[in-house]
Amino acid sequence: MRLEETEIRRYLCGGFGRALTVYESLPSTNDTAKLLAQNGASQGTAVLARGQTAGKGRQGRRFFSPADAGLYLTVILRPTAPQLQLLTAAAAVAASRAVEEVCGLEVQIKWVNDLYYKGKKLCGILTESAFGPDGSPDYAVVGIGINLSDSGFPPELAGKATSLKQEGAACDPNRLTAAVLDQLERIYSQLPAKEFLREYRKRSCVLGKQVTVLEGRERYQALAVEIDDQAQLVVRTLQGQEQALCAGEVHLEGDWH
Repeated sequence: MRLEETEIRRYLCGGFGRALTVYESLPSTNDTAKLLAQNGASQGTAVLARGQTAGKGRQGRRFFSPADAGLYLTVILRPTAPQLQLLTAAAAVAASRAVEEVCGLEVQIKWVNDLYYKGKKLCGILTESAFGPDGSPDYAVVGIGINLSDSGFPPELAGKATSLKQEGAACDPNRLTAAVLDQLERIYSQLPAKEFLREYRKRSCVLGKQVTVLEGRERYQALAVEIDDQAQLVVRTLQGQEQALCAGEVHLEGDWH
């Protein structure tokens, strides 16, 4: 079953995704969404592609996104500054709920932007933003990539990534897309209350575990202590110092890729 605009709209309950385009192939759904946002596209506009030739991950990595093997979705948002720092965490909870609702898999979240199932990466999220002359956010684009089938993961991902099909949970990608959009709209409308952070913490697969923290060129071992109300990961170093991470990334043992 392939992504089809009419089918996605048929499952939608809210307003996000009513302005929607499915492309056969794009270099990057995030890049296309940014161009639309710069030209005035409304909040909730969604861009999808059946495949990407230059999918983007965090830290400048490529996101493996072959044709018809994944759900490659980007949503345009126009957040305030306080909302902006919560978007990636909100998208992670929205995608988790959608996968559970449509596909029946209870997934975990690895701070800040990955969904994991049984220790393997199922979904990645990338939020990018632009700012106006006064320094306030102009727009943000939230890219969500969910592995539908393995389609021959490259060697660096073999054994570290998984897909819905691989886990016996293949589902209609149109219904899954609609569920992601509806859940994201629901959480986004309630961002100031930060209620979704309870679920984010509950789904965390790093809290209480030893992690390796990467901040720029710095790397160190720490204990993941908590996730604060700004969705920052609080870690305790081997020297006993606590600090809140708002950027960078963390790795669990055996998690390198």
